[in-house]
Amino acid sequence: MIVLNGSALTIEQLKNILYNNELVEIDSDSREKVKKSREAVERIVDRGETVYGITTGFGKFSDVRIHNHDVDDLQLHLIRSHACAVGEPFPEKVSKAMLVLRLNALLKGFSGVRTCVVERLRELANKGVIPVVPSQGSLGASGDLAPLSHLALVLIGEGEVYYKGKRQQTAHVYKQLGYQPLSLKAKEGLALINGTQAMTAMGVIAYIEAQRILEQSDRVAAMTLEALEGIIDAFHPAIHEARGYPEQIEVAERIRYLTHDSQLTTHQGEKRVQDAYSLRCIPQVHGASWQSLAYIKEKLEIEINAATDNPLIFEDGKLVISGGNFHGQPIALAVDFLKIAVAEMANISERRVERLVNPQLNSLPAFLSPNPGLQSGAMIMQYAAASLVSENKTFAHPASVDSIPSSANQEDHVSMGTIGARHAYQIILNTQKVIAIELICAMQALEYRGELNASSAAKELLIEARKIVPGITEDRVFSKDIEALSKWMASDSFCWRVKMNYESTR
Repeated sequence: MIVLNGSALTIEQLKNILYNNELVEIDSDSREKVKKSREAVERIVDRGETVYGITTGFGKFSDVRIHNHDVDDLQLHLIRSHACAVGEPFPEKVSKAMLVLRLNALLKGFSGVRTCVVERLRELANKGVIPVVPSQGSLGASGDLAPLSHLALVLIGEGEVYYKGKRQQTAHVYKQLGYQPLSLKAKEGLALINGTQAMTAMGVIAYIEAQRILEQSDRVAAMTLEALEGIIDAFHPAIHEARGYPEQIEVAERIRYLTHDSQLTTHQGEKRVQDAYSLRCIPQVHGASWQSLAYIKEKLEIEINAATDNPLIFEDGKLVISGGNFHGQPIALAVDFLKIAVAEMANISERRVERLVNPQLNSLPAFLSPNPGLQSGAMIMQYAAASLVSENKTFAHPASVDSIPSSANQEDHVSMGTIGARHAYQIILNTQKVIAIELICAMQALEYRGELNASSAAKELLIEARKIVPGITEDRVFSKDIEALSKWMASDSFCWRVKMNYESTR
């Protein structure tokens, strides 16, 4: 059970909630903060005060005064009118993350919702009732208004949800569970949709998957290094300590550990003096991407504990401030950085694939073919990898450099952070396939070299991966192999994390 209080949620805890179905509970002190914040909103309504989003319209309509008897209807109209996201739904894990993150933000006690709202969010997350949220339509400022409105629809019994593996009408699922739709009161609709939870949820999932890909890339690159009889001297600790980046040092240590008992790696001058950059610079390139993850994690962990709606209520309602915490720029920049970091892993991986299949660059059969000329072997796998890498370059263009004014120019600068987060996830899916292609080629090359001479780590990986994809003895539809291996690599069925005693590799 993970207790939420609005300020202490970690990515690791969120990962347990999303991937291991850990249940969530509400901290008792946070529940009291929510109550006091709600009392402040009710006093504002009772006194007829003019406060944005409570007794006024929204955006350009902020100067329109709403009568007290209409403030509840205002919230209902808000949710329905703003639920205009389009496109394919976010993955279920992303939508569940939105639920949990929206709940966590409200528990800070600055948003003015009733306890029944936070309780319903908790129940939905714990019961696995996950909103169907279309993924396109957010500008990433003034909050993720469109996607979060689809989440809010579920609280009022409308829209669609995923439940027990099926996409269903919310009303039907509520009937099964004995739930009554909530009737939103003053401020509650705005509090539910005015935030960065869509881009942050997508960003967290992208970060978790990116971490997995970087672990895999280190291990697959080590196998490629062996298959190409790479020069291990380039990974000597002195080289990397001389530069000083911790992540570069760690990648070099991992490669040395993974290849420590290999009879295939060489030393400078034995077969060549230097390797190409895609082998020699693995620590520098991979390490730089690892370095970026530290920055991205820091920003995400701030945001998942942030109050991002507007206005915010302080000092038991004595201070109600309309600000701009809904603006997604911090996360927009972080996910754009994540896109570049992961795209580079595919970029260098594809170059290693080329070195594995090009007979002018190695002493292996051309294109790793079992019968060069009659059979093409891995020739077109490199094409596929190159295509995915090129596609990544278009997705890696920073979404955050664009802005289109909205709401009659009241909202005249926006982050486009949700677009960036979605593109980061697509780059991750593409990169997973590129790494899978490298692994297919590295295994084939290793077997040509003689796997008995390979390192213990390479043999272990070869045994496990060969259960998914057999060796190339004859041309076949390799698309199926790439998809199957990519799916396996995205699962937890193989332990990718390299555990070692670094000192033993020095």
